[in-house]
Amino acid sequence: MIITTDTERANLIEGGKRLAAVLAALRAKVAPGVTTEELDDLAERLIRDGSDSLAGADTPAFLGYTPEGARRPYPATLCVSINDEVVHGIPNESVRELKEGDIVGLDLGLRHGGIIVDAAITVPVGQVDDGTKKLLRATEVALAAGIAAAIPGNHVGDISQAIQKEIENAGFRVVKELGGHGVGALVHEEPFIPNYGRAGQGGLLTEGMVLALEPISSAGKASVIIAPDGYTFRTKDGSRSAHFEHTILLEKSGARIVTAV
Repeated sequence: MIITTDTERANLIEGGKRLAAVLAALRAKVAPGVTTEELDDLAERLIRDGSDSLAGADTPAFLGYTPEGARRPYPATLCVSINDEVVHGIPNESVRELKEGDIVGLDLGLRHGGIIVDAAITVPVGQVDDGTKKLLRATEVALAAGIAAAIPGNHVGDISQAIQKEIENAGFRVVKELGGHGVGALVHEEPFIPNYGRAGQGGLLTEGMVLALEPISSAGKASVIIAPDGYTFRTKDGSRSAHFEHTILLEKSGARIVTAV
């Protein structure tokens, strides 16, 4: 999406604040014994109804959405992906309980004033080992590097190279089948933003673009398979994966993170 009006910009920024608040509440909820369905129920309630501290009256962007190539609409509000699940884990069909030492990816979108925003975090469940901490940190740093490269006049490849460099320099691998994308009017829009590439290549970045950047890394070989549910991607070798995402607005001075907590 290209933001062209003050109203669109205001709705984008407000939607981002609301989504960040919901993700913060979900992060606080993560603990051993909590189920994936409980997290999904909380996400939907906070988006639709709000609470004392969170404004509601929005709609989930993923619930009922059918991505290109999918056999059916996505059946939940929140994507919940545990350990070797890379993205798009379904929380309410095969309900699972979080365990000490797990990591859980929480990927969420909402629609506010007709504008869609999208963000994700990967959260440790209780105490995790040092290697897992390093994986999470490297992927979050890679997101920051990609955002720093998202400047009008740069190219998609500048973002891609910045992300890839941080992940690989930390000793991990990029999941190449998945990446970032445009967002705003739809959940997924052009351009596709790979998490690997070369600076100066790819589409030109222009002021007003709304992008969802989402580095996805693996502690292993990074090859993925898709589960029989048609949505859940897993690492083929069973290694852990991490995923962080922000929606950003490209302004003259650089990228504005609209889903920042």
